[in-house]
Amino acid sequence: MCLMKLNLADSIHSVPLQPLATRMRPTSLDEFVGQSHLLSPGKPLRRAIEQGILHSMILWGPPGTGKTTLAQLMANKTCAYFERLSAIFSGVKDIRKVVEDAKARQIHHQATLLFIDEVHRFNKSQQDVFLPYVEDGTFILIGATTENPSFELNSALLSRARVYVLKRLNENELLDIIRLTLEDKMRGLGKLSIVFPEELQCILVCAADGDARQLLNLLEIIADLAQEQGGKLVMTPSLLEEVVQISLRRFDKQGEAFYDQISALHKAVRGSSPDAALYWLCRMLDGGCDPRYIVRRVIRMASEDIGLADPRALELTLNASDVYERLGSPEGELAIAETVIYLACAPKSNAVYIAFNQAMRDAKEYGSIEVPLHLRNAPTKLMKELDYGKSYRYAHDEAEAYSAGENYFPDQLLDRQYYHPVPRGLEIKIADRLAYFRELDKKAKN
Repeated sequence: MCLMKLNLADSIHSVPLQPLATRMRPTSLDEFVGQSHLLSPGKPLRRAIEQGILHSMILWGPPGTGKTTLAQLMANKTCAYFERLSAIFSGVKDIRKVVEDAKARQIHHQATLLFIDEVHRFNKSQQDVFLPYVEDGTFILIGATTENPSFELNSALLSRARVYVLKRLNENELLDIIRLTLEDKMRGLGKLSIVFPEELQCILVCAADGDARQLLNLLEIIADLAQEQGGKLVMTPSLLEEVVQISLRRFDKQGEAFYDQISALHKAVRGSSPDAALYWLCRMLDGGCDPRYIVRRVIRMASEDIGLADPRALELTLNASDVYERLGSPEGELAIAETVIYLACAPKSNAVYIAFNQAMRDAKEYGSIEVPLHLRNAPTKLMKELDYGKSYRYAHDEAEAYSAGENYFPDQLLDRQYYHPVPRGLEIKIADRLAYFRELDKKAKN
């Protein structure tokens, strides 16, 4: 018989006045939205959970990405006793009590899953208390943290627990949560017959910033305040603006969505129109867009549309990101504007973007081609006896630090050329240099 301190499915239905975010917690892995890199069918973590084989782990990710829910699902699936501590309110005394109870359950052949929220808040000495009990299996430790475990957790603890990185939910995943919530008549808002236009859903998703809990909390408030029209609750732009406290001017009179404006900014930069680029930047800032989101997209523009035609573009965007993190709004927004104008005026090249995509296609198509022997590392005697590194030509020992005629590809991919510099900016000089090397290669082969 499976006994638990908390049964997730029962708790959802037994307390109807629970917050929407609690009621909509997934009761199975199939209901879990997001983290497909960890929980898609066939992934190792999913297989371990489904087979009831758990190990101690650290779940590292932003708020609202499913850390607590995932731990509860693990406990449900494995019939383990779910014990929860918060590092903010708990101390060594609480940990020792958990240890005593876990040992008592072991006598009755029941495992204990100890979930510690904000585990990084425990100091190093408190973290050391866990070590022997994780080691001997007294309990399975699942720590949740929003901070980098490499800096916040003991190396001894990290060596005994695998780290899984959870990602912010993307726009489609958050839209799926809204849809499921509006359709669910038992736990969600399905009985309310809510009319929620898709363009307004996109605004709510943007305000949630990848946080499913925040999304559901905002959705619950909006549902409580929505006005009834013709027997249905209708979400309106004015109501949404009041609840999420951001301007909806990001939508024009035809309902143009926010992502259309980021597209317009990107196309204005690519088209070398600094004035239009600046306009769309200001439209988004005025509409309440998170400047960090804009900076992420601008960094992409520097890599995709300018590339090596002007490598300073990428450096400038990273600098703008740092400036904004230091100063915030509105001071830091000027650095973003400076970057957008620079990118729009810079010479354009998508040669790196095209080359990367072509090389990635070959990497996927040809699979695990062996590295040629002369390119392999040979740190041991056995490797040298197997001809690892044999006949490799050290470029620095040759004229112009270039080994003319040398091949660095697998045999199946000889003479591939992915990167074709454009006749603009720094890539003019890069193209000349590469052409010179190719002439040297021809002479060496002849």
